Amino acid sequence: MNTKITNKTVLVTGGSRGIGAAISLELGAKNYNIVVNYNRNSEEANKIVNQIISSGGSAVALQANIADQLECEKLFQAIELKFGTVDILINNAGITRDKSFKKMQLSEWNEVINTNLSSAYNTCQLVINPMIENKYGRIINISSVIGQSGGFGQTNYAAAKAGLVGFSKSLALETAKYGITVNCICPGFINTEMVAEMPETVLDNIKSKIPAAKLGETSDIAKGVLYLIEASYVTGQCLNINGGLYM
Repeated sequence: MNTKITNKTVLVTGGSRGIGAAISLELGAKNYNIVVNYNRNSEEANKIVNQIISSGGSAVALQANIADQLECEKLFQAIELKFGTVDILINNAGITRDKSFKKMQLSEWNEVINTNLSSAYNTCQLVINPMIENKYGRIINISSVIGQSGGFGQTNYAAAKAGLVGFSKSLALETAKYGITVNCICPGFINTEMVAEMPETVLDNIKSKIPAAKLGETSDIAKGVLYLIEASYVTGQCLNINGGLYM
């Protein structure tokens, strides 16, 4: 069983699978109180929570569609009852609705922008005042290499992920004097279930363009998150974890 080293609470949006699950487990092993947020699959979320608890950690799974402001408010009320205020916010939840721009429907644009970008407004609005009061806070927004380089058929996704970068830099400027850091991580192609579903020929083509000649692992992103939590003098930055794909 782990020795408890902190009583700080972490909210990981989209924390039940892929990169979010790896972040939840990494921080759970460091004995933060983990809130595994999910939208649809409670079974996946509870599996992560049970792993953390069985290793001696503290965690809870809470449902909310963070693109919806009212659902976010209810989520934070539930967190308050369980753990108190959120000290560390990981905005990880995201979706794709890939399609060439000329065929893209407004609904596909709005869904991606709302889930991947506007959700950060919703969550940050609810953490920022308590963080200022406590003179401590960590906000880490999971962006993407696609937000830096663009991606074919991904104007909606690229716009949202690029927006997170500008959002993070601006919020970092406003909050640094309060002991709050705001940073981005821009993952490249990471070995997740979503990527694993790609045709082998497509994956081979992607790997051929990565200087490291391989996909990243979800644990690589989780370790980047841990670094940004512990680094009190790093704010307004983008940590690129992409095997050299974009420099």
